[in-house]
Amino acid sequence: MARVSGIDLPNNKRIETALTYLYGIGDTTAKKILTEAKVDSNKRAKDLTDAELASIQSTLVAMEIPVEGELRRIVSSNIRRLQEIGSYRGTRHKIGLPVRGQRTRSNSRTRKGKRKTVGGQKKKLAKK
Repeated sequence: MARVSGIDLPNNKRIETALTYLYGIGDTTAKKILTEAKVDSNKRAKDLTDAELASIQSTLVAMEIPVEGELRRIVSSNIRRLQEIGSYRGTRHKIGLPVRGQRTRSNSRTRKGKRKTVGGQKKKLAKK
């Protein structure tokens, strides 16, 4: 099983696609890494040699691309900084609402969570 940056890559996928399983690497970055490392992008992850895996790993380090834990730390520290300075974006992160100006009246269920119905309760009849 191919391992890059501490992550097991799926064996049956092309290495170009398998690299996108790393947090912080998309299609374009994966292509750049493979051209720098001189690895065929059509190869499957299980067919890679140890030398090719090592060249991919060294290319990641040489290109100084933050991936996985390091990138997660950077993102969380950026969010924490926004919250500490009390910016609008920081407060939206804190209360779990959309950060980038999307409407919340009818959408944003992903951020707000399951609907909590308010109202619609029947009034108790007053006894005479």
